[in-house]
Amino acid sequence: MKAAVFIEPGKMEAQEVAKPKIEKATDALVKVVRACVCGSDLWWYRGISKRQPNSLVGHEAIGVVEEVGTDVTDIKVGDFVIVPFTHGCGHCAACLAGFDGDCLNQESGGNGGYQGEYLRYTNANWGLVKIPGKPADYSDDQLNSLLTLADVMATGYHAAASAEVKKGDTVVVMGDGAVGLCGVLSAKLLGAKRIIAMSRHEDRQQLAREFGATDIIPERGDEAVKKVMELTGSGADAVLECVGTAQSVDTAVKVGRPGAVVGRVGVPQKAEMNTNNLFWRNIGLRGGLASVTTDDKAVLLDAVLSGQINPGKVFTKRFDLDHIQDAYEAMDKRTAIKSLLIVSEG
Repeated sequence: MKAAVFIEPGKMEAQEVAKPKIEKATDALVKVVRACVCGSDLWWYRGISKRQPNSLVGHEAIGVVEEVGTDVTDIKVGDFVIVPFTHGCGHCAACLAGFDGDCLNQESGGNGGYQGEYLRYTNANWGLVKIPGKPADYSDDQLNSLLTLADVMATGYHAAASAEVKKGDTVVVMGDGAVGLCGVLSAKLLGAKRIIAMSRHEDRQQLAREFGATDIIPERGDEAVKKVMELTGSGADAVLECVGTAQSVDTAVKVGRPGAVVGRVGVPQKAEMNTNNLFWRNIGLRGGLASVTTDDKAVLLDAVLSGQINPGKVFTKRFDLDHIQDAYEAMDKRTAIKSLLIVSEG
């Protein structure tokens, strides 16, 4: 099969590789319809983090189930599914509490090859999210929005849910990448009245407003804090941190009113954090890996199918596997908000 392969920082290739097989009774083999490049993929693409050369990549996809293991009974061959980057078992303490991103029974080998023609998915019986019908039943826009439910929309929603966004709230969203934009959409979905998006890029500002942002602040650091206080008087009720840099986390804590909660989903780029700032203003900090399967099944799939949200608009350029290098370059150079990969028709 054809799949994207990481060669070295700055270099991706489409190569012919061995098609994955069912290895455990809890596995499923999925034929990928659409996949995409994530902002977190740029870490190793840019050489910021380590990745094994010649490894398969990707962790977001939708596809059709081709084969299942003997213990997989709720998912069947032919099912059209969202393929989350999480692999929740559905029955451990973490999954039962609604935190399948931290499933205690995750298995190695599950997150490889999403950017390819086929992938092996572990913990398939509960982790995969069934979509009604088949790919041909959906428009191009709908397929894109369904794809976001594998990670980016679910991650933005996790930020909003972790920050305890509720009806009438004023919310600040740190980050104008695809996750931040989905955070804006999630805050709107949860009933926020005022949504302040921190963004310096015109194309992303426009989409933020389309998704529900009422205000845009391009400044950063102390100047950004000053602007938020000028707009709100006392700070935001909830803050969505969707970047992960030290500056973003620091700003997120400072723009919340006393008693606000920061929902943090930006992958931390430094291990250190000054928690004293949380203490002196009673700021809460929650968040982490998204609860993809949990939130898709409870809220997000229905929201997409009903047309209530259309997060697929974060895909601003599309590619096939033969142009995987171009897909990564578009993300790296910020000429695409998020790169879509068209893999098959299903």
